[in-house]
Amino acid sequence: MPPVDDLTARARIRDAALAEFGARGFAGATIRGIAERAGFSPALVQHHFGTKDGLRAVCDAHVLEYFREHTASGIGDGRVGDASFIAEVYASSPPVVHYLARALVDGSPAAATVFDELVKLTERYLVDRPGLADARTRAIVFTGMRLGALVLHDHVSRLLGADMFSGEAAPRIGRATLDIVAPELLPEGLSARVREALERYEEGQGR
Repeated sequence: MPPVDDLTARARIRDAALAEFGARGFAGATIRGIAERAGFSPALVQHHFGTKDGLRAVCDAHVLEYFREHTASGIGDGRVGDASFIAEVYASSPPVVHYLARALVDGSPAAATVFDELVKLTERYLVDRPGLADARTRAIVFTGMRLGALVLHDHVSRLLGADMFSGEAAPRIGRATLDIVAPELLPEGLSARVREALERYEEGQGR
């Protein structure tokens, strides 16, 4: 096992790479810029990850695991109706979704993998009813709509008057998404539980 401080350094460098890639794209980010953001030397970054490609692979894997874990916890374990879970997601997700938005535009090697995984996760929780398009087609379209908003986050934020990833705007986006997605397409009671959790979250934030 690597020493604890070694593991901490790797996590800090990965988080710095997420932020740099999200802000500058893969072409614009540099090992030196990532090192400065992490508070380490470029040599240490290269020691742990080798090249920018190595860093990007680690970031891609981290983003994919983030979505898997939070989907399993939120829907699979029923935490999506918990205001504390909503707060946890809003606090932890901005670097991840900023990175994903840029990776989708830049064409990160894992962007297709992440998209496909999100389609699978979405399809798993859509309800089949007579007269509807098949669940996979609906999952593909819905995932494209949600990720499209991420890619267009500058415009979405501009019109909302707040950063769409912030605790101020994110609940508004959550409720709007629930308004657009008919409740009968989701597992029974899920839409109502999420709405209640969003309300409790906002009450806790003093809004």
